[in-house]
Amino acid sequence: MAKDGIHAVLVVFSVRSHFSQEEEAALHSWQTLFGKKFFDYMIVVFTGGDELEDNDETLEDYLGRECPKPLKSSRLKVPYSILLHFLNDFLLPWGIGRRGILQLCDNRCVLFDNKTKDEAKRTEQIWKLLSLVNSVAVQNDGQPYTDDIFVELKLLFLPFVNDLEKKVVPNMLKERSRLEQQLTEEQAAPLKVEEAAQLAQMKSNDEIRKLRENLERAQRETEELRKRAEKGGCAIL
Repeated sequence: MAKDGIHAVLVVFSVRSHFSQEEEAALHSWQTLFGKKFFDYMIVVFTGGDELEDNDETLEDYLGRECPKPLKSSRLKVPYSILLHFLNDFLLPWGIGRRGILQLCDNRCVLFDNKTKDEAKRTEQIWKLLSLVNSVAVQNDGQPYTDDIFVELKLLFLPFVNDLEKKVVPNMLKERSRLEQQLTEEQAAPLKVEEAAQLAQMKSNDEIRKLRENLERAQRETEELRKRAEKGGCAIL
């Protein structure tokens, strides 16, 4: 999503599920609701590619013979690149001659696996989708899709958003400040413990030093008393 519209529209189909009448009706209403320009931002995404692979099938096979009736226009088994250009009734008539949705969205489609653990394959599929999104942006000069309905919704929700910002943002800043303070205290705690340990060690060393000095002094005094007593003829044990 962009701030003032939509950068790309992903229409997702599963190769495993049936295409319902409700989905047909929903797709048919898009043109009426959003206009033909909407399809300039559309990308068709198929899921379940790994299941097709398990059955030794390809997307070309699916579009050619296994695709649900509303999604296909021909049972001819032709190369995928050629098939895309000749799908006349891919989803619905749409009221624009007999051009189907793939033709309306300039044949932009990608197949995704659901359960693959192959990171390289998954990355390749993601990059293909991102490449299609980028091509949509380039094709539309970087301008997101917008319509009167988006303008009306923006005007409708603007007061609500402003009110929400006034209530939420201060609380967010307060909570952020609290967390930063907590983090600072937690980071400082080990330093305080180390400082306390050092002070305790220094105090202990000082007490030991004083005790040793007192003991040495007492020994000296005792020795002096012994010597004096011996001179006076007294024996001190």
